[in-house]
Amino acid sequence: MIGRLVLAGYSLLFYLAMPLVWLRLLWRGRRQPAYRQHLGERHAVYRQDLACRRRPLIWLHAVSVGETRAAAPLIDALLAVYPDHDLLLTHMTPTGREAGSELLAARPERLTQAYLPYDLPDACGRFLDHFRPRLGLLMETELWPNLIAAARRRHLPVALINGRMSVRSARGYRRLNSLIRPALRSLSAVAAQTTADAERLQQLGARQPIVCGNLKFDVTPAADKLQLGARWRQAIGRRPVWVLASSRDGEEALLLDALATVGVADLLLVLVPRHPQRFAEVAGVLASRGLSFRRRSSAELPSSETQVWLGDSMGEMAAYYALADLAVIGGSLLPFGGQNLIEAAACGCPLLLGPHTFNFAQASEDAIACGAARRVLDARQAALVASELFAQPAELLAMHTAATAFSQAHRGATARTVALIEKLNGKVA
Repeated sequence: MIGRLVLAGYSLLFYLAMPLVWLRLLWRGRRQPAYRQHLGERHAVYRQDLACRRRPLIWLHAVSVGETRAAAPLIDALLAVYPDHDLLLTHMTPTGREAGSELLAARPERLTQAYLPYDLPDACGRFLDHFRPRLGLLMETELWPNLIAAARRRHLPVALINGRMSVRSARGYRRLNSLIRPALRSLSAVAAQTTADAERLQQLGARQPIVCGNLKFDVTPAADKLQLGARWRQAIGRRPVWVLASSRDGEEALLLDALATVGVADLLLVLVPRHPQRFAEVAGVLASRGLSFRRRSSAELPSSETQVWLGDSMGEMAAYYALADLAVIGGSLLPFGGQNLIEAAACGCPLLLGPHTFNFAQASEDAIACGAARRVLDARQAALVASELFAQPAELLAMHTAATAFSQAHRGATARTVALIEKLNGKVA
C-alpha cells in the first residue's frame, strides 16, 4: 500500500512538472533542433510506420550515445540468438537516436527506433501496449519506476544490463528508497559491470545481481574510423598530438590555461566536446583567446601553424584516438564522473585521467594499474605530465601497448549477458 501511494505521489509530481519539462525541451531545441523532432513519442504517440511488426519483439533501451554504442555487440548477438525476433531500440536524447540510426542502417529489416516516453503511467502503458515487446532490457542506470511497474502489470520480464551504480548515484537513490527498491525488486535479472556495482545494486533492492562485465569492452572500433585517423596522422606529420576527448563545460578553458603556463613545443591540441550544442561555444572560446584553430567541420586539416583543431563532428571519436599520441578523458577534470575511457584503450591510446572518474571507477583503476593510464589531479598537472610523456616516446609506446592489452583482457561481457538473458524466467519465445 505504501509503495503504491509513493508511486502515485511521484506520478502526480511528474505530471505537475510537465510544463517545466516541455519548456526545457523547447529551450534545448533552440540550440539543438533535433530535440523538436518526434515530440509525440515523448508521450508514446507514434506514427503508423513505427507500429510493432508482426514478429516477436525484444526491446532494448539505451538512453544516449555511450549506451547505444556499447549496445552494438549485444544487438548483433541477440539478433543471432533470436533469428525469429526483431529488436526495438529506444533512446532519450537526439544524439543517442543518431547513434542508433547508424545501427539501424546496417540492419533495417530487423531494427525499429523510437524515443522512450516520459515516466508517466499513461505514457508508459501506451508504449508497452503499442509495441508489445516480449522482453525489456534497460542499459546501465535507467531505473524508471512507472515504466517498470507498467511492465510488471503486463507480466513483461525486464532486466537491467550493463548495470552500474557509483557511490554518488547510490547515495542519491537511497534518498528515493521507497521508489527505487520496488523497481529494482521487480526486475527479472540484473547484470552488473563490477562486483562493487552489484553490491550497491543489491543494497538498493536488486535480487541476486550477477557480474557480467562491461559491454563497452566488446565494442570494436570501426575500421574506417581507424583508417581515417591514420590518414590524419600522416597528413599532420610528427607533431605531438594531444586530444581532450568528450570534454564537458569548462574543461577546455582549464586545459588551455594550463598549456599557456606549461607549454609543449609544436603541440597540436585537439578539442572534442561531448555535446554538439557546445561546438560553437568552444569555437568562441578559442577565438577570444586569439588561438590559431581550425574546425573539423570545415574539412580543412590543421596546418603547421594551427594550434588547436576543434573536433566538431559526431561519431568520429575512434579516429581522434587513432590520431592522438595521448588523450585526457573529458568529464574527469571537473566533477562530471568521466566519459568512456574504454574506447580510447581499444584504439591503443595512452590516457590521462582526472580525479573525477566515478562513472568508470573500476575500469579507471584497472587501466592505471596496468600502465595504460595515469591519474592527474587537475589540468595543470595534466599539462605537466603530458609534457614529460611527449619527451619520452618509449614511455608512450609502453602505455600504448598496455592500453591495447587492457582492452583485450576485459572482453566477454556480451556472451555473459546473453547467457543471463536466456536464463530469464519467461524466456523469450
